[in-house]
Amino acid sequence: MADSALNEVLSSPIRILHEPTVHIVGRQVCDSGEIDQFLADHGVSWQSDTSVAGEFLSEMAGRVCYMSFAKPRPGGNQAYLKHILEVGHGSVLEHATWNLLVTGVSRSLTHELIRHRAGFGYSQLSQRYVDESVAEYVEPGIIASDPSLHEIWLKTIQAAHAGYCQLVEGLSAKLVDETDKTLRRKRARQAARSVLPNATETKVFITANARALRHFIEMRGSRHAEDEIRLLAVALLRRMQKESPNLFGDYELVPLSDGTYEATTPYRKV
Repeated sequence: MADSALNEVLSSPIRILHEPTVHIVGRQVCDSGEIDQFLADHGVSWQSDTSVAGEFLSEMAGRVCYMSFAKPRPGGNQAYLKHILEVGHGSVLEHATWNLLVTGVSRSLTHELIRHRAGFGYSQLSQRYVDESVAEYVEPGIIASDPSLHEIWLKTIQAAHAGYCQLVEGLSAKLVDETDKTLRRKRARQAARSVLPNATETKVFITANARALRHFIEMRGSRHAEDEIRLLAVALLRRMQKESPNLFGDYELVPLSDGTYEATTPYRKV
């Protein structure tokens, strides 16, 4: 990086983020032919009134346990899954799976996020390969609400960011004899990232089942959870309530004194 380019990077404004974004990028599809064949093999007919594959498959999985296809209870899929939540038969919810892409969160958050292991799969942005000189950082709301604290935070972030850019520049020059340019960039970035703060924005691809998502929402959507990860739990819940109301519609968002929300449900630990 030339001096002029480095100076441009160092003088460019830092983008500050305060809210996560949740994208639902993948969802299941039912194979109606195989389902019809199974039902025909067992001499029964059955239909569900939901168009959401995850809800359909959760109901089907539950009905397989008792072979209750011939005598469905009234109320359709919504009533069936409500009963599942009431009796805590949460294993059938593990068959409903979504692919999510979360952005606008900090590395501090993902250190906590990846503690949720059962029912989750993760792929996170690599700081070894991705250039972090494009500055994006997540500021805690409690700091952002106080101008003097915000100023301290911003100066600290700017110093760390400048240090990263300068280290990448210096390390790239030091490794100039390395013939593999990709390896040279990787070695420079993997060493320079040591000065980047936990506030550095990251992106994480998540695959999770409904039972695991419910557990995450209950644990991290609580008022006792860390602030940023609670924002993510609430944002995730809002998306999932639109995506799958029969599996997530029992949650209520309760306002808190700081203007944020917590998630509550009468059907905990399903």
